[in-house]
Amino acid sequence: MSTVHIVKEIYIYPIKSLAGISCKSALAEEMGFENDRRWMLIDAENQMLTQREHRIMSQFYPNISDGKISITFQDQEHEFFIDEHLENSIKVNVWDDKSEVVEVNHETSKWFSQHLGFECKLVKILKNGARKHESSRLKETFNVSLADGYPYLLIGSKSLDFLNDKLNEKITIKRFRPNIVVSTENAHEEDNFKTFTIGEVQFKNIKPCGRCIMVNNDPENGRLKKEPLKTLSTYRNFDNSVLFGTNIVSLNSGNITVGDALVF
Repeated sequence: MSTVHIVKEIYIYPIKSLAGISCKSALAEEMGFENDRRWMLIDAENQMLTQREHRIMSQFYPNISDGKISITFQDQEHEFFIDEHLENSIKVNVWDDKSEVVEVNHETSKWFSQHLGFECKLVKILKNGARKHESSRLKETFNVSLADGYPYLLIGSKSLDFLNDKLNEKITIKRFRPNIVVSTENAHEEDNFKTFTIGEVQFKNIKPCGRCIMVNNDPENGRLKKEPLKTLSTYRNFDNSVLFGTNIVSLNSGNITVGDALVF
C-alpha cells in the first residue's frame, strides 16, 4: 500500500460549469460521482452553456441537503428536488456526444433565465447510457454524465505546487475543477497512473486532461485572467494540448473518502 498517495480533497459539480461542492466522501458510479454533473443549463436552441462563454456561471453556488439542491447567486436563492423533472425528453449535445435530458421544472429555468439575462433551461440526465463518450485513444466507449468528456478528473498535489512556484499570483486547485485531489511526491506523476483502488472503488487512468481557457476564469470573482494557461503552455504543451490532471474512470461502484490511500 502506498503511504504517499492519499486522497486530500473530493469535489462534485452538480450543475455543469457552476461552482463545485467539497465533500468528505462520495459514491462513485460509472457516470461519475453521485449527483456530479447530472444537470446542465441549455439555451433557447438547446445548446449547452458553460463558463467559457458565460463566466458569471462560476458565481452560482450549489448545496445539497435533504433531497434538494439549493443554488445561491449573490443574495438570491432557489431550490429544487434532486428527483424532480418534467417528462418530455430533449436532445442535446455535449461537444460531439448526443445526450437525452429532461427539464427540471419551468420555475427553475425561469430563475436561471432571470439571473443570466437570457432564456435558458436547467436539464437533467436521467439514466446510465443516456450519453456515451468514445475514447479515440482506447477505441472504447464509456457511459458518462454531462461532464466535458470523462467521469472523473484526478490531480496530484505536487502538480499544483510546481505550477504555483512559477506564478506571481498563486492559485487554488479550484481553477482546475478536479473530482479527486491526491497527495503526490512529484509533479504530474498522476499522468502515469494505471489501475488503482481508492476505498471500495477500482479506477483506471484514461489519459491526461487537455485544458482550455476556462482555467483562466478566477472562480472567486468570475474574472478572466491570463494565467495559469500562459505559464502552463510553456512546459505542459504536448501536441498542441496543454495538459493538467488526468481523466479516469471507475470500474465498479462504491464509496471513497478523504484520507483513503491509493493502492496500486
